[in-house]
Amino acid sequence: MTQEWDTALDAFADHLRLERGLSPHTVRGYLGDLADLVEHAGRARVASPRDLDLRLLRGWLAAQQTLGRARTTVSRRATTVRVFTAWLVRTGRAGTDAGALLATPRRHRPLPGTLDAGQIRAVLDAAADSGRAEGPVGLRDVAILELLYATGVRVGELSGLDVDDIDDERRLVRVFGKGSKERSVPYGQPAAVALADWSGRGRPELVTGASGPALFLGARGGRVDPRTVRRVVHRRVGAVDGLPDLGPHGLRHTAATHLLEGGADLRSVQELLGHASLATTQIYTHVSAERLRKAYQLAHPRA
Repeated sequence: MTQEWDTALDAFADHLRLERGLSPHTVRGYLGDLADLVEHAGRARVASPRDLDLRLLRGWLAAQQTLGRARTTVSRRATTVRVFTAWLVRTGRAGTDAGALLATPRRHRPLPGTLDAGQIRAVLDAAADSGRAEGPVGLRDVAILELLYATGVRVGELSGLDVDDIDDERRLVRVFGKGSKERSVPYGQPAAVALADWSGRGRPELVTGASGPALFLGARGGRVDPRTVRRVVHRRVGAVDGLPDLGPHGLRHTAATHLLEGGADLRSVQELLGHASLATTQIYTHVSAERLRKAYQLAHPRA
């Protein structure tokens, strides 16, 4: 890698972190994709990012497909390079935007796994029954499950919640999503009860000097880790016989699907979930349509 590539990638990483507010994990993803592009450019003797052109970029993506990369990976890398080349032009590091005309390969978007209303009720009821006997950690688990299903928040958003982010009077939770964007999401009475039990009887037993303002705590008193939340959800869902293995993202899918099936409009669901694009939210309409199709095939005599 040449010095010019090194300098450009370091500056681009600063742009992603400081100007766009992206997480370290997301920044690493961008840089990993671009490292592969730099390697391809080196083989083509392109020593500077200002010398990138559409032909080289198309050749790079074609090579990804030849190597058997998943369509989602190729699509993500096409997006990465478009963001990068647009930034090169905007910062004067290139005269033309080589990625502007780069097409994104169509991504295969499988229907997300969800639970129906009876299944999620069984999970929440079972967690509540066992949670009462498990002390503070059990109360925490119930509150986590209820809030994930009630709001559809991401697991990282949930683990980042502070005590003051809960407005129990108006039943609103303040969430800081991707890019540090703030939104307020309502929750219902069952989640309010679970949060009150956790805050009043569970959290005080786990809180330590290291707890700070964190709403949800681990067994040792620190802020709960997203991996712990994932284990909690998988374990509690798995405790009900006959259900698919589901994690926090599955509860997010379930919440969105039930909102749409209950009559919520797509724009409202987009805002609740914190999606930047309505196209992301539209996958949940596919879930509902698929269920409708299956119900039709089972029920209609001439299906």
